[in-house]
Amino acid sequence: QLQLVGSGGGLVQPGGSLRLSCVASGSTSDNHALGWFRQAPGKEREGVLCISRSGGSTNYVDSVKGRFTISRDNAKNRVYLQMNSLKPEDTAVYYCAAMNWALCSLTSALYPYWGQGTQVTVSS
Repeated sequence: QLQLVGSGGGLVQPGGSLRLSCVASGSTSDNHALGWFRQAPGKEREGVLCISRSGGSTNYVDSVKGRFTISRDNAKNRVYLQMNSLKPEDTAVYYCAAMNWALCSLTSALYPYWGQGTQVTVSS
């Protein structure tokens, strides 16, 4: 059973940067596609970025294009979300997730494994 633990959230001013990290345990994550999702108060959970099992392909939501990047280190069982040029509308709880498939998806229902969430607040 794969367990995920996310970290790295916090309070940042608009235009600032944060890097979220998620570590997998209980199994290796290198045979899983990985994704980052977020949920703002009163809104549905939204897929932000995901990365394939090999790390060779990614998908992203248009609102983060050019600002967020996803990467993975299979040797460390970690996935990262680098967030730059943060905006107040990026404020949400961010979740990492994993699914046992080669390619990734931004559809949350496809992911059986989830981290506990880390709060990101963008405010001056």
